[in-house]
Amino acid sequence: MTQIPDEPLGGVDIYDRPAEGVGPFLEVLDLKVQFPTDDGVVKSVDGLSFHVDRGKTLGIVGESGSGKSVTSLSIMGLHKEGTAEISGEIMLNGQNLVGIDPERVRALRGKNMAMIFQDPLSALHPYYTVGNQIVEAYRIHHDVSKSVARKHAIEMLDRVGIPNPGSRVDDYPHQFSGGMRQRAMIAMALSCDPELLIADEPTTALDVTVQAQILDLIRDLQEEFNSAVIIITHDLGVVAELADDILVMYAGRAAEYGTADDIFTEPQHPYTWGLLGSMPRLDRERSERLLPIQGTPPSLINVPPGCPFHPRCAYGGLNNGLSETEVPVLRDVGGGHHIACHLSAENRLRLWNDEIKPKL
Repeated sequence: MTQIPDEPLGGVDIYDRPAEGVGPFLEVLDLKVQFPTDDGVVKSVDGLSFHVDRGKTLGIVGESGSGKSVTSLSIMGLHKEGTAEISGEIMLNGQNLVGIDPERVRALRGKNMAMIFQDPLSALHPYYTVGNQIVEAYRIHHDVSKSVARKHAIEMLDRVGIPNPGSRVDDYPHQFSGGMRQRAMIAMALSCDPELLIADEPTTALDVTVQAQILDLIRDLQEEFNSAVIIITHDLGVVAELADDILVMYAGRAAEYGTADDIFTEPQHPYTWGLLGSMPRLDRERSERLLPIQGTPPSLINVPPGCPFHPRCAYGGLNNGLSETEVPVLRDVGGGHHIACHLSAENRLRLWNDEIKPKL
């Protein structure tokens, strides 16, 4: 781990903004998503920034309740009107989606951006055939006849590996297996060749063989369409397979952000260390049990003061009380690798080399 002086980023932009018309396809800046409730305001996303280029994959990881899915639904404009308070910027190909006409966002969904949902059985309509649902998604953005759209639906089902697509196109979602429903969901999401694809836990509840097939499918289709892809998961094995960059989220904020190589070979945030320590490894002999992160994620209504991770952090006492009082700013620790942690560069280097790395 190279020891480089930390540079504060001011809490918003985490990289130099490019010239107009040049930069990333998706750019999220200081995104905040809050839900007022009778018990208080739920701060699901609290000042999040990241970007995704065309042809690249961003993996967003973190425990349940860290704000991953809320972020994706905000990008897609799928929060029920009046339920969420959203601020910041969501720049899709240079257009800010925050605060614009919902009909405009609806016109972008499917054609410019699409999403693979976590549970295809509940996301697909049970009363309509799989083919009809793909046909509807296609005809919303293309002025074609039903027969042309049906032919396209069959082609998409064949492309994602559904056997006998000419007959299965008339089946209902409950007649598909879990892996086939996920494939059908991918076919629907890709039916209009979207430039941004968001996959929310795309391999949840699938056996490992089908998981590998789904990940290979997403990778192949990304190469074909040069799409920007966001993979949202709690499974570090999934992002290790696909992601170019990784964003580690905790309590609605970015804990660490960098390339996949940075996160897996030189992680610098204690939360990331905990995630890696609790991940099974088959590439080396392990003589000790997995190391779970102690405690539970905080309530997003009553987020702890200071660093939100400090009640669970074994190293908070090394910061002279800063962890309990001051929210850490996302800082560049070199080469585009960013962390939000009060630990000094010397302490991070020492802990990583002496305590953490030997156990992983």
